[in-house]
Amino acid sequence: MVERRMNSLVKWALILFVLVSIILNIVLIGIHSSRTPKCSAQRVHPLRGKHDKRSLVFADLTREEYLQVQQYMLKDKSLNISINQATTPSENFLFLIDLSLPKKVDVLAYLSETSPKPVREATAVVFHGSKGYIKEYVVGPLPNPTYIRDVTLEKYGITLPINARTVTIGEYNLLFKFLDAEVFSKLKKLMKESFDVDENKKLNPFEQMPRGLRSGDRKTWISFFRDVSGMYIHPVGFEVLVDHGSVDASQWKVEMLLYNGQYFNTVEELKQKYDAMSVKKIAYKKSPDYDSLKPKNKPLQIGPQLFYAEGKRYSVSNNHVLYLDWSFAFGLSSLTGMKVFDVRFKNERIAYELSVQEAMSVYGSLTPGMILTKFLDSSIGIGRFAHELARGVDCPYEATYVDTYRYIDVQAPVRYRNSICIFEHNMGQPLRRHFGDFFHKSYGGMVNSALVFRTITAIGNYDYMWDFIFYQTGAVEAKVHATGYISSSYLVDGSQKYGHQVAENVLGNIHTHFINFKVDLDVLGERNVFQTKDMEYVNVSLPWKTDHYAMVPQLVEKQLKTEQEAALRYGTKTPRYLHIASNKTNKWGHQRSYRLQVFSFTGDHLPESEPEERSMSWARYKVAITKYKDSEQTSSSLYSQNNIWSPAVDFSKYIADDESIEDQDLVAWVTTGFLHIPHAEDIPNTVTVGNGGGVLLRPHNYFDEDPSIHSADSVYIKPGSENSCENNRMACLAKETCSPVLEPFTYNGFEGVMKFED
Repeated sequence: MVERRMNSLVKWALILFVLVSIILNIVLIGIHSSRTPKCSAQRVHPLRGKHDKRSLVFADLTREEYLQVQQYMLKDKSLNISINQATTPSENFLFLIDLSLPKKVDVLAYLSETSPKPVREATAVVFHGSKGYIKEYVVGPLPNPTYIRDVTLEKYGITLPINARTVTIGEYNLLFKFLDAEVFSKLKKLMKESFDVDENKKLNPFEQMPRGLRSGDRKTWISFFRDVSGMYIHPVGFEVLVDHGSVDASQWKVEMLLYNGQYFNTVEELKQKYDAMSVKKIAYKKSPDYDSLKPKNKPLQIGPQLFYAEGKRYSVSNNHVLYLDWSFAFGLSSLTGMKVFDVRFKNERIAYELSVQEAMSVYGSLTPGMILTKFLDSSIGIGRFAHELARGVDCPYEATYVDTYRYIDVQAPVRYRNSICIFEHNMGQPLRRHFGDFFHKSYGGMVNSALVFRTITAIGNYDYMWDFIFYQTGAVEAKVHATGYISSSYLVDGSQKYGHQVAENVLGNIHTHFINFKVDLDVLGERNVFQTKDMEYVNVSLPWKTDHYAMVPQLVEKQLKTEQEAALRYGTKTPRYLHIASNKTNKWGHQRSYRLQVFSFTGDHLPESEPEERSMSWARYKVAITKYKDSEQTSSSLYSQNNIWSPAVDFSKYIADDESIEDQDLVAWVTTGFLHIPHAEDIPNTVTVGNGGGVLLRPHNYFDEDPSIHSADSVYIKPGSENSCENNRMACLAKETCSPVLEPFTYNGFEGVMKFED
């Protein structure tokens, strides 16, 4: 009886304990919730503008439009095209479909509501392997195409030879099979003893570009690397020169081989000398895992995160963005990457177009796989490799993410989830501030919050982070940072003239990074001039003591009149202030303008005597100003890499005609970048810190005062008002803190990767 009574008491005690615990938890949750409410989903500050569907004139093609173009072209039997990724070089392959932009004059008339919407068209690139040339076609109108027009000669003025084509997945598959049959299968002993390669283990190839020494060549030095995730910093000391110039793969041949710094004319020669012990052998040694990006220590905490306490102050609709006083349209080209159009501040158009044009690198090496390498990334596709951005790492967790579709070397358009991100960001320093410590005690300041439009493109070993940043001052910045793996070569005697050793038998090769942006500023219209400003010291007498002289800095202003005059070369002294200006003046009588402020740490440009230089002639100039022409849309082309000696687009010709740039529609072509001498800290990855460049477009006498003075982000404190929220929202921030409601983490970045399968 006593035992039953005790059990009953214990049971009721447990029930009472559970009830009390539940009540306490409810109370604590309520207290905590009252202190840290979830952020309001409602927008506190209404948008200052309205989304404009006319921005769709700049929009990338939709999935449906890509398919409409593809199917219309397939129905045209005269083209006889294939869309199979295994298409051989001797067949006709539909390689690329992309948006064809209308003429600027037609777009401006449409945006100003004085003309109907321009016809929507697509550009299609076909590699006509059966006929030995490449054609570009315009297909339209969309969404229901009725015509195909060959625009190759109209656009380039030349016939595009088939060897100018990008290497397709179909050609890569044939190359891999060729190497297996003609190299690896004949060198089994060497492969096993030197590289531990057998039926279950392989080496990975990485190519030298350009492919040869003269126009018409398609001879590629292929270097081999260990089959690990960071293969680019694991060279093995084996390279093969393959002549794959014929569209008939049966005609391909091995022209030369390099093994451990020694050259051989044939596979048989290498095999014979290896077996005869008459070569210096590479003995396989398991390589340390120095390439891995897997954390060395388990992550124990999360760093600072960005969230919006009062909702997002920007909005994205289709391809149109509104942010405070800013609005712009955007797109992502498979070839050139990120671009924005119709950029407006306070509803005045600042720029018609701001876009990436080209990314180029020139390498130095002692070994053939890198000695002639000059990468021109738009020929491979810069935007092509914009994969999913990792939430919370590549962009803030709470950024807005946008999907894109692309059609390049595929059978159907591919969706790339979350490949663009847009976010407002505290830049980490005040935009302006002043503390009054003398006659008037006060503090005034403003946080530097700006909108960032970003994508990241992983082109082989390098990852480029592209940012367009919109500031509350009316300034726009185009910026690039490089990260990813360096390109490397196998260390041989004498190779340290071309870089530093970064791992055992690994040389990090010296190289340049040159990036070209197109900046089509329209300052209060399309009739602008190009001005420069700088300083010089002048010896002047003092007004109050005329017999005493002093060297005083004085303003020097100049207006440049022609394209050649305004082609400002690297390596020469250029004025520090460069302006696209209107003839209209501000309140103080100065011409309203935007300044081009270039941040660049480039190495030296390739000498113009080199036969490849014409394909990258844009890199001669820090800034080049040209008269706008619809026929001068890009500074490079899809064909520059593989026909580098006879380029379809030679930028220097844009300047050669030396047209007037006074009161004209002007385009600035801006080149930035940096010299990269790889070092030990580039292992495993190059970091973004210090590795980049860009151009800042700053208002210069465009306004009567700094427009950010009207921003709601301004703070003003006078003695006695330290705790007041009237002019200082920061004073009440602690009372308004909230915790964000976060989207679940997802990552689908591997969906659109290149697959080398039949």
